[in-house]
Amino acid sequence: MDAELVVVTGATGRQGGSVARHLLAAGRRVRALTRDPSSPAARRLASAGAEVVRADMASSESLRAAFVGAHGVFSVQNPMTSGLNEEVLQGRAVGDAAATAGVRHVVYASAGPGLPGTGVRQWENKLVVRAHLRSLGLPLTVLRPMAFMELMTDKDFYPPVSMWHLMPRLIGADRPLLWFSADDVGAVAARAFAEPDRFIGTDLPLCADVRSIDECRALWREIRGRPPRRFPMPEWLFHRVAGDDLTRMWRWLRTHPVPFDVAATRAVVPSARTVREWLVQRTYP
Repeated sequence: MDAELVVVTGATGRQGGSVARHLLAAGRRVRALTRDPSSPAARRLASAGAEVVRADMASSESLRAAFVGAHGVFSVQNPMTSGLNEEVLQGRAVGDAAATAGVRHVVYASAGPGLPGTGVRQWENKLVVRAHLRSLGLPLTVLRPMAFMELMTDKDFYPPVSMWHLMPRLIGADRPLLWFSADDVGAVAARAFAEPDRFIGTDLPLCADVRSIDECRALWREIRGRPPRRFPMPEWLFHRVAGDDLTRMWRWLRTHPVPFDVAATRAVVPSARTVREWLVQRTYP
């Protein structure tokens, strides 16, 4: 087993890509798993020094082959692309393959408040996956952000419709939200892999800033000199595009305050960016 080798699932996505970049910058060997090694994102990882490998995330057999010799695994699933049912299948398959391969540290990208009974399927799914990983006896670190700053800008999050139209209506424009950058997830994961004795067995809520949507909108206007673009869309039409799990999540957040500790996150990664810092640095339309 190579003590420096970490396998990164979802390596061409936001969180996985960030983890791969931070690990490579720290001098770790990275085996980047992707469905399409010929994609531009996969080619960039290969150019940066990663070993890019094709893998089927729902297949324990495919994953076992990809995990051979690995010391660590970063596990992330994206229900927006795979679907909610497939998310659980993939998460369990990663755990089964990691246990078979004797992986010494799994860092799992979860999300949400970490509580059962919210009715939000993508949060409930992550609790199911977490329970499965624990049942296997895997050395586990769980990362649990709430709202990604990328919701404000990235086109596949439909920000003119979701962040700037439906979210404030359903959550409340003045409701404080817990923000973290998907890119900063990589810094947290790299620290966890570097200090396993500190992080194995921990469940880390991640929060770098607490801002309402109104406050985020004001920061955008201040930094960009104009408000963010907004596109009104009826909720029923949004459901046709994205399903109803997101709107269920936003309604839950309206009435359920989530505890936060920015200082605890900064103790892990002092460089974690605030919303203002992230918007200043971000290239976006």
